[in-house]
Amino acid sequence: MAKLNVNPTRMEMTRLKRQLKTATRGHKLLKDKLDELMKQFLDIVKENKKLREEAEAALEKAYKSFIIARAVMSEEYLGEALMMPKQKIAVDVSKKNVMSVNVPQFDFKAANNHDDIYPYGLAFTSGELDLSMEAFSEAMEPLLRLAQSEKSAQLMAQEIERTRRRVNALENVMIPNYQETIKFIMQKLDENERASTTRLMKVKDMIAKKAIEERRLRDKQAQGA
Repeated sequence: MAKLNVNPTRMEMTRLKRQLKTATRGHKLLKDKLDELMKQFLDIVKENKKLREEAEAALEKAYKSFIIARAVMSEEYLGEALMMPKQKIAVDVSKKNVMSVNVPQFDFKAANNHDDIYPYGLAFTSGELDLSMEAFSEAMEPLLRLAQSEKSAQLMAQEIERTRRRVNALENVMIPNYQETIKFIMQKLDENERASTTRLMKVKDMIAKKAIEERRLRDKQAQGA
């Protein structure tokens, strides 16, 4: 904790108390936000784990079929079959606000229907290649949802770190500094008040002594007369 460099006056103390109240309210709001961000982040992480398993399973199936297709087909025929892709994929990207974080939203659209994904004739290709093309096509959606989830998790993690730094700054620096400074000003004001009271009492004593001396002097003068 460190005391702020301010003048120890009542006006300054009033100003600091207002700032302390604002900082305390802001700390509570940020703490609530941090708790909600953590909850949202954990939900995304759980979803991310599930999507990753789905995407990995879909890719594993696709690659297994493709490896078999490569084994039973010549490289020349395989290269010619896959030279001109037929299916077109469109991805619309939008944003969704989650606790002041703009997370991406991907909308996956295939220009062709499921039966029109093969860029080759079926006469000179193997069934394994067909299975591989179907598996790769089916893997697109879980892969896209996984990318959306991972980007959302990344953005949420960054916002959590920023919010945590602000909460810590308020909790460990700003609020204690305000409290320490207010305490210091109150002590100074109390000291000044006690010093003023002491001075006032001394002045009263001096006035009283002077009045007594003047009365005695008048009494002596009256007796002499």
